[in-house]
Amino acid sequence: MNKEKIAILVDSGTDVPEEIIKQENMYMIPLKIIYKDREYTDKVDITADEIYKKLPVEIPSTSLPDGEAITQIFDKIKEDGYEKVLAITISSGLSGTFNVVRLIGEQYQGLETFVLDTKNIGIGAGFQAIRAAELLNAGTGWTTLKKQLSDEIKRNKVYFNVATLEYLQKGGRIGLVASILGNALKLNPIISCNDEGIYHTVAKARGRKKSLEKTVELVKKFVGEHVHFNLAVAHGDALIDAEWMKTKLQETFPKVGQIYFGQISPALVVHTGPGLLGVGIQIIK
Repeated sequence: MNKEKIAILVDSGTDVPEEIIKQENMYMIPLKIIYKDREYTDKVDITADEIYKKLPVEIPSTSLPDGEAITQIFDKIKEDGYEKVLAITISSGLSGTFNVVRLIGEQYQGLETFVLDTKNIGIGAGFQAIRAAELLNAGTGWTTLKKQLSDEIKRNKVYFNVATLEYLQKGGRIGLVASILGNALKLNPIISCNDEGIYHTVAKARGRKKSLEKTVELVKKFVGEHVHFNLAVAHGDALIDAEWMKTKLQETFPKVGQIYFGQISPALVVHTGPGLLGVGIQIIK
């Protein structure tokens, strides 16, 4: 149905499930993970588990691939016969990917590019790539596609819990999340992205279990009266909590379309550390 030859391009921080990337022929810009002695390519030559093992020794940094690497992806898209690129990136408030892709897209000859700033992170951003593929498969045209996805930015949300704020602080990604001095009180912040796509604290709960229960309440509030929606559980080395959350969401939302489930990308692990649990919500209507 893709009459206008539109390619979907995502960055690896959007956490679109691997099988969907393959099935929908999406292209991916992998973020870089940088250690003192070498660089890795997100989701290509390093796994989340390997990063967890190395965290006590060294917390790496992350960066975008260089302009040349991104241009090569554009070359491949053009070579594969596409004429337009719909690029979907994590929040410009958290990463420079949006701006770099936008600049390269503007200068690139032979492809018309639109870059969507999801103002979101992880599967909260990835939901919009999944939605783009659905709309394309239904025959949606380029102009409508751009408008609809832009209008739907606010219908996607992610709430996440971290075991410690140490990694967000060290990576300079703390945003508006106040460093809680209440570790002794075991205050767990529930974090999301605000309208500018910057991290902020949505709620606080005492202890992990209460924090997860509070997350379910926040999801319920965001879903409201909507009947067509999808959810996702994304975790970073927190499988038991993630499985509990998935079961809880299935019980709470029997009408849910899909519940995606998986580990977050290695690049996101760097900024959150072990023990991350995120819940994504996508409202369709």
